[in-house]
Amino acid sequence: MEGKFRFTFGPWNIHEGADPFGPAVRQPVEFGKKLAVYKKLGFDGVQFHDDDAVPDMNDLTPQQIITKASGLKKILDDHGLAAEFVAPRLWEDERTIDGGYTSNSPDCRKYAIDRSKRAIDIANSLGTDLLVLWLAREGSYIRESKDSRTATERIVYSINQMLEYDPEIRICIEPKPNEPMDHAYIPTTGHAIALSMLCTDPKRVGVNIESAHAILAGLDPSDEMGFALSFGKLWTVHLNDQNGLKFDQDKAFGSVDLRRAFNQVRILDKHGYGNNGEWVGLDVKAMRTQKQEVATKHLSNSRTIFLKLLELSRKLDEKKVDTMIAERDYEELDMLIISHLLGA
Repeated sequence: MEGKFRFTFGPWNIHEGADPFGPAVRQPVEFGKKLAVYKKLGFDGVQFHDDDAVPDMNDLTPQQIITKASGLKKILDDHGLAAEFVAPRLWEDERTIDGGYTSNSPDCRKYAIDRSKRAIDIANSLGTDLLVLWLAREGSYIRESKDSRTATERIVYSINQMLEYDPEIRICIEPKPNEPMDHAYIPTTGHAIALSMLCTDPKRVGVNIESAHAILAGLDPSDEMGFALSFGKLWTVHLNDQNGLKFDQDKAFGSVDLRRAFNQVRILDKHGYGNNGEWVGLDVKAMRTQKQEVATKHLSNSRTIFLKLLELSRKLDEKKVDTMIAERDYEELDMLIISHLLGA
């Protein structure tokens, strides 16, 4: 079964180029102008943090949040765009310094759960049933500061609170092994799926696999995707690339390792990704060197690379592949793939 591919990115992927070592080098782009470029770049959906959709939401009542999100839904409709998911931004507030769901402070844990419920309200207002949890600060800097069993139970409790709050919402965990925390509690796809089995409604808890996060864990993204697909829990992806085990680079998809990117596209297409409404999300950053007027090429380039690799994948002689596998001639299979990527 071939996949069906529609593309999204988040407004944070059009950014000013600041990094931990230097300030912004480009001018901010107004949110409305960001929305206006989606269709021009070939994208049909938008990823949202909760406060991308409703700025200053901590100062608003729940009803005010819903009203503002409903207004945004009309703007999306006017642009012919859909919201893919909403993600509660829990890692910037001072109450989440020690984690949100796993904080040692009961008041901070309550804040994280309440904010997640408001994110669900926003998702409902925007017409999506998907909530993505990047568990950014759910970890520790020193192991003795938290009990890992207790922390896991607290994450499960928090997700259960969300599942109970809305019987239709789906929770999508985005695992990452480190950064900003030294060590994260749910670092890989396997951890996320295992965690889902502890929840009150496991069928509503899945995963979002980001290429770079898998690479940072020393894993192959396509293998992680295949693992999640086997459980029926791959509900979205964040495609990008990563140059080794460093900080999270969010390079354009395929810009470091085309073969690795090829295998991600191939596993998604081979197993019909997208036929149940899943999107292909891109989470990529423009190089700091890019000038203002060309600071969206990382997005259009990533989409183009995906589609070119999809074309290559569908042209691969699968009969030859099967023969080489049957004969266990993996050297020849290796050369076949390399030659195919080289256009030979």
